[in-house]
Amino acid sequence: MTGRVVVVGDALIDELRDDSGVREFVGGAALNVAVGLSRLGVPATLIAMVGEDEAGDHIRSYLGDFGVELLATIGPHGSSRAVSTRSGGGEPEYVFNEAAQKRRIHFGPAERGAIADAPMVAVSCFPFDDVAQTLEFAQAVRDADARLAIDPNPRSGMMSDRAEFVRGFETVAAGAALVKVGEDDATLLYGEPLDALRARLVDLGVGAVLATQGAAGAAIEAGMHVVTRPISVLPGRIVDTMGGGDAAFATAIAGLLDGTPDDADAWGELLGRAMDVAAATCRFEGALLRLPSAVEGIDLDRIGT
Repeated sequence: MTGRVVVVGDALIDELRDDSGVREFVGGAALNVAVGLSRLGVPATLIAMVGEDEAGDHIRSYLGDFGVELLATIGPHGSSRAVSTRSGGGEPEYVFNEAAQKRRIHFGPAERGAIADAPMVAVSCFPFDDVAQTLEFAQAVRDADARLAIDPNPRSGMMSDRAEFVRGFETVAAGAALVKVGEDDATLLYGEPLDALRARLVDLGVGAVLATQGAAGAAIEAGMHVVTRPISVLPGRIVDTMGGGDAAFATAIAGLLDGTPDDADAWGELLGRAMDVAAATCRFEGALLRLPSAVEGIDLDRIGT
């Protein structure tokens, strides 16, 4: 692999509220994927909107700590923030500030150059319902003939036009190397079961569809190959599911950089690894990708979190 994987999407502050109080974490789906790739040994560049404010300083510092390069569009409304309230099962409910709802990324020479040099471009939680912004991104990808991995990651509190989001997403996803979707995505965007969305994406020419199915585990459909894996069993309890999907997505991207699997066994190994990393990540608060080794014996990853 040469060049840095480029991740396009959101960067924000996650404000977590529950019975134990309020905590803040640097987050955002795209940021989590970029940092996760770096944790997996894959150099990464994040293209995102970040404000010139205290929150933006925290985001920049956090990315620097993990060696992630940032190409930032300055947020006119400051940095994005998501306030999430935790249920007993750890599932978050989000409320987004104005900056998050009006997020905008510009694709200038630096961003286009990074996309052109990348072995893969990943996009997560992108405003596909913003027509002009989607067309600008799609053009940058076409000009670079970039290999794409996409997680639509729609959020009802950030989406202004569901039908337009679907159109933008499908325009960009057609022919992508990898698309990750979950049950919530199928329901929110299409009002249909996840299996129907899987079939729709296959018909669009997506190389591999990673479908996360909650407690039922996950599946990958790639051409003639369909593999499934259950939730991985690791020591400890599930603390926070917020970063599980992002961790699985980052792990799948990292696996594809070594070459596209050519049989069901190889796809199964890739999916199993993604599920292991997701399970480890869910055993810690926040969305920082954790390796399965973090829950075995003395956990040095707990220090400084």
